[in-house]
Amino acid sequence: MPVAPAAPSRRRRRTVSLLGAATVVVLTALLAGIGGGLLGGLVADRAPGVGPVTLDAPAIEREAGSVADIASNAVPSVVTIRVGSGQRSGTGSGWVYDTSGHIVTNNHVAAAGGASSSLTIELADGSRREAELVGRDESYDLAVLKVDPADLTPIPVGDSADVLVGDSVVAVGSPLGLGSTVTAGIVSALERPVTAGESGAESYISAIQTDAAINPGNSGGPLLNVRGEVVGVNSAIAQVPSGIDSASGSIGLGFAIPSDQVRRTVDQLISTGEAVHPVIGVLLDTQYSGDGAKVRESAAGGQDPVVPDGPADQAGVRPGDVIVEMDGQRISSNDQLIVRIRSKAVGDEVELTVDRGGKETQLTMTLEAAKEN
Repeated sequence: MPVAPAAPSRRRRRTVSLLGAATVVVLTALLAGIGGGLLGGLVADRAPGVGPVTLDAPAIEREAGSVADIASNAVPSVVTIRVGSGQRSGTGSGWVYDTSGHIVTNNHVAAAGGASSSLTIELADGSRREAELVGRDESYDLAVLKVDPADLTPIPVGDSADVLVGDSVVAVGSPLGLGSTVTAGIVSALERPVTAGESGAESYISAIQTDAAINPGNSGGPLLNVRGEVVGVNSAIAQVPSGIDSASGSIGLGFAIPSDQVRRTVDQLISTGEAVHPVIGVLLDTQYSGDGAKVRESAAGGQDPVVPDGPADQAGVRPGDVIVEMDGQRISSNDQLIVRIRSKAVGDEVELTVDRGGKETQLTMTLEAAKEN
């Protein structure tokens, strides 16, 4: 058989080089095998078996203000509220308000089981305590419970007036009954007028809007800033209108009651069991579809459109006036006016701009407490 000509020297050098490298690898592997056997015998008594590789490094530090840092401090003070009665039951969220054992939640959570329902809180460690209702308010959708305060740590309450769009926030609660759940996002809008609840029992909220995931069961839980302070109480979620989509979970639009309102209302509920509501003393025209909030032109249900000697009457508001601004902010609807008023305190002075026959007039009024039935 003919002998093939020798390969060019360049090819031989490459072949030798590769073969040499392979030889080195084989030898190294053999040496490692011998050494490994010896070393294995030396350390077998100290490290038996085979385990995962670990790094000899210091513990991970969580920066102050990180989600992990905020959650670690808040979760032990956030509770799952279980409401039960003979026919109805439900769960929601709440959080420790003070060292006396007061728990803040939503009214719609506390009232879910009816007047005769039992109330129980479940802590992050799984332990449970019986709770009693201190007071609740439909208009602000807030309620206060009380439990044994032993070993409970309150969450500090911040100032919602300092919150800005784009601020990072963390929501803690029990969405879908899953306790100690933490979600994070930003504040996506402020002073969002939100009306929730059934007719005759509506809640009017000048809400903090967030894209942190909020789902059923988050209601009553805290919305926290980067200092771990409560700046809102999660209360409502937006849903896709029926007929467009069947989705019912979080779509990135959650709403929280601002902490300044929470603090004011909760302190009243703890003190007296009731909350006071500021009013201006007018009847609004629900048929009006233009921009602003229109005062009725005539009486309804035996009530004057402008309550005699009420705040609006004293300020000079007349029947048929359209309120277009409050404290320099535009008013686009009746609900927005109500929400803005409810966000104030009794005794606050506000500036109104009213459109009267095409001419704008500036008025100043002092809010008074509603006369509750």
